[in-house]
Amino acid sequence: MTIEFNKVSVIGLGYVGLPTAAVIANRGIDVLGVDVNSEIVETINQGDIHIVEPDLDILVRSAVSSGKLSAATSPEPADAFIIAVPTPFKANNKPDLTFLEQATNALAPVLAKGNLVVLESTSPVGTTAQIAEWLTAARPDLSFPAPDISDPDINIAHSPERVLPGRVLIELVDNDRVIGGLSDICSQRARDLYSLFVNGSCHLTNAQTAELVKLAENAYRDTNIAFANEMSLVCDQLDIDVWQMIDLANLHPRVEILQPGPGVGGHCIAVDPWFIVESAADQTPLIQASRQVNDGKPDWVIERTLAAAPANSAIACLGLAYKADIDDLRESPAMAIVEKLAAQHDGDILVVEPNITELPASLAAHKNVTLLAFEKAVQKADTVLLLTDHREFKETDQTALLNGKSLIDTRGVWRIKS
Repeated sequence: MTIEFNKVSVIGLGYVGLPTAAVIANRGIDVLGVDVNSEIVETINQGDIHIVEPDLDILVRSAVSSGKLSAATSPEPADAFIIAVPTPFKANNKPDLTFLEQATNALAPVLAKGNLVVLESTSPVGTTAQIAEWLTAARPDLSFPAPDISDPDINIAHSPERVLPGRVLIELVDNDRVIGGLSDICSQRARDLYSLFVNGSCHLTNAQTAELVKLAENAYRDTNIAFANEMSLVCDQLDIDVWQMIDLANLHPRVEILQPGPGVGGHCIAVDPWFIVESAADQTPLIQASRQVNDGKPDWVIERTLAAAPANSAIACLGLAYKADIDDLRESPAMAIVEKLAAQHDGDILVVEPNITELPASLAAHKNVTLLAFEKAVQKADTVLLLTDHREFKETDQTALLNGKSLIDTRGVWRIKS
């Protein structure tokens, strides 16, 4: 069967879904973006965006103006469906597939023979097969991939996103893709779709392997970050400059220690290792230890900050996003740190986050938390805590501004390099 992708639907218009929809639409393909949030849908249909990502506004505006991109709150018939909804975890770090099940059930009524369904959401091993089970139950009139069905009516595959916030539009196109179908034919048809807009190579495998590849990539990064964060604790204990130590250690030709920070955030690195643990708890002591180190780092930052800040004094907290120059607060250690400081410190907590216009509800609930501009917050504060290395903090001449302040720099922005 030959499939032409004249219309593609992207379900979930967040940090991955919206850029994906915009990239495909700008290749001349009709794209319907689907999101349950009506405000997001309205924003996109006006040619605007609701997230911070370089050049995304230009791409979306162009696609909407050309009529190639539109948004809706429910799926419509299409040739291919890309699912890019959140896959968070519940209590005890258990995977929560609620959003994914809801998206699957929503698209089921509009499926037709010959369609392709691709899961992009990072998911526990076995999730792609679970989608096939949900769809089989919802649409008994269609055939789905199974051991005894070599060429089903609906093809299903997994191709995890591998993009870095701040570089999403570049990496969506240039990065290699791992594509794992529930059958060889499913893999091949998913490759046909991605070949329309991906310049990188498409590497075919099975769905379970593709699922674990993405989880392993992020668990690997989490483990390396945990080593750097643990070294920062050791250096603090021994009164050693961690930044200088890492610079010197990295002079070794086979050593590349990462930079420590206040913890680990974002939807991927802070979450994905737990998906592996859920599948193989007894085989993952290293992954679990890394998660404990990184999850414990915010408490260390809080202890250092409270020890440095006089009672009833003002603390300026620079950055809420989990990484530089984006507005993504998901699983951000900076958010957790500011929330706990607000609860434990009697003085004012002056938040600086240049990529948002209002405080998140969890912080706005604290009467001592205020969102301020950078210079104003630092001028009013006795203690300055840098949590995110936004360019606004790095590029400003802070010598006079920071003079006389108690400084806690979790990112090494103000360090003296060796």
